[in-house]
Amino acid sequence: MDFSKLVNERESVRSYDPNRPVPKNILIKILDAARIAPSAANKQPWKFIVLSSPEVLEKVRKSYVRPWFCNAPHVLAVVGNKSSAWVRSYDKYCSIETDLAIALTHIILAATNEGVATCWISNFDPHILRKALKMSDDEVVFGITPLGYPQADYKHKEKKERKNLEEVVEWR
Repeated sequence: MDFSKLVNERESVRSYDPNRPVPKNILIKILDAARIAPSAANKQPWKFIVLSSPEVLEKVRKSYVRPWFCNAPHVLAVVGNKSSAWVRSYDKYCSIETDLAIALTHIILAATNEGVATCWISNFDPHILRKALKMSDDEVVFGITPLGYPQADYKHKEKKERKNLEEVVEWR
């Protein structure tokens, strides 16, 4: 797909067909886009956890209680290891959130390219999610997204108003 078309078609979908799981070969394509994402000093401080089993999904869905979220056949958690991330020597800035944001963006764009719907979620209960995923103390969940196909009656939405380019770009 043309990149301009891809970024314009990307949207946050909140309507999933629970009876239509994403084939594993498509999930692998999506995950591979995250695997090759850039990270500071190429540290790749991430792990991508695909949740598809009903038992695990039930636990994870308690971290973000929305009816539409319960219909997605898969949930993807983007997890980072803080001690594996690059740290800038001057001020101790840790790149973990930047690295994971880039990886999740790659996931969402790759999913859109494959016709798979996503919705970047940060408003989850981290304590419930950590317990459900059995994470170590050094790991952090940066974001989660459902992965699935939209319901048959889903209507694509117009993009919400964005600021004009002149409002967000400075030329110096």
